[in-house]
Amino acid sequence: MLLTGVGVMDGYLQFMTVLLLFLFVLAVTYVATRWIAGYQKGKSAGSNIELIETVRIAPNKYLQLVRAGSKYLLIAVGKDEIHMLAELSGEEILLTGQENNTVMDFGSIFEKFRKQSGKDDG
Repeated sequence: MLLTGVGVMDGYLQFMTVLLLFLFVLAVTYVATRWIAGYQKGKSAGSNIELIETVRIAPNKYLQLVRAGSKYLLIAVGKDEIHMLAELSGEEILLTGQENNTVMDFGSIFEKFRKQSGKDDG
């Protein structure tokens, strides 16, 4: 028999102990992640800088529309550099119906991605 020194009950207790420890570590990780996210969100909530939109134009190259105070800036972001391309007024910006502080759930983000990628299977 392979379990010569360990009874069935001892093996069951060891398994339950490991399972409970795993669940405890998982819960602590979840709480810590939520706390850090809330801290970061609260830290940047009152700032004057906001990322409005990002468009990928090549691998590691993006165009970003940033609001700094009341001005809108179009910047090019590369792997090692950032260049300001243009300064836009508020009238030149077409904002979507999404509010600045609205939180989108995963389902709506996934559906938006599926529609953009053209892989709408059903």
